[in-house]
Amino acid sequence: MNKRILYVVTFILVVLVVAYSIQNYLTQGDLPYSLQKLYLFHGIAVLIVYLSIEFIYKKLPNQLGYAYLTLMFVKIGVFILLFKSAIFSNAELTLQDRLGLVIPFFLFLIIETASIARLLKSK
Repeated sequence: MNKRILYVVTFILVVLVVAYSIQNYLTQGDLPYSLQKLYLFHGIAVLIVYLSIEFIYKKLPNQLGYAYLTLMFVKIGVFILLFKSAIFSNAELTLQDRLGLVIPFFLFLIIETASIARLLKSK
């Protein structure tokens, strides 16, 4: 296994545990959705996207942008399908609940983008 891949996977897992612990402590479990499932989804999705980009970069480096864009659309679509009850519920979500859904998405999006940019910079 490549050292860079191992570093990125370890970093993603550390951020996953730390961010989940902080948000779980701050919200005290008063959310209409499962925080554990939310973070697990984002962690697994980022790992899949990053490992896919690593593979695609070795095989088709010119198609990397299209692959990343496609993977992002698939990731957002799966997120909406899995968490549609929390997103589209009749009950009004508080600001804290909405931020609790959005913050992990952007946190892992930043990690994902930085990792891929680092991959492109290294080659």
